[in-house]
Amino acid sequence: MTNRYPHPELKDLPEDMRARILEVQEKSGFVPNVFLALARRPAEWRAFFAYHDALMAPDTVGRESGLTKGEREMIVTATSAANSCLYCVVAHGAILRIYEKKPLVADQVAVNWRKADITPRQRAMLDFAMKVCLRSHEVDDADTEALHAHGFSDEDVWDIAAITAFFGLSNRMASFAGMMPNPEFYLMGRVPKEKKPSPAQ
Repeated sequence: MTNRYPHPELKDLPEDMRARILEVQEKSGFVPNVFLALARRPAEWRAFFAYHDALMAPDTVGRESGLTKGEREMIVTATSAANSCLYCVVAHGAILRIYEKKPLVADQVAVNWRKADITPRQRAMLDFAMKVCLRSHEVDDADTEALHAHGFSDEDVWDIAAITAFFGLSNRMASFAGMMPNPEFYLMGRVPKEKKPSPAQ
């Protein structure tokens, strides 16, 4: 399957978008396909990544959160699997492996998070995220109370729900547009990096 909409050329993008994409490329060594796939509509691209950053990197907007970076990626991976989004499962699964330093965790979370090597707190988090993902109309106070029992605040509960909902949008756009994961994502975080020998060795 190929992209249904051609990606714009990097050189043709507005300067602010080009600068952000080049920054990502320098950091990761490649340009994740989502950055170019959504760039065909600059206003939507800017809105998408502004909301993405506010949820996934709250420190960039001056907000603290009780969720770790790994837990955020765990939510994305589990709910993207429920939404059958290949791009998001592979891309965010890669980031999850890196943040959690667990080569197997992304596959476990994507296939059956109930049996994954995660903490009871994280299992409760994903239980709630999946309810928001699949049956949000059934969410009630008992769900919030169950998260409070694991130390999540009301703001953390909002974060879990918002990340789930935002990536519901992302999942559907990626699947509809035929967005495919970059090959680089598949190997990231699976094999520990070899330590460079010290000069004395």
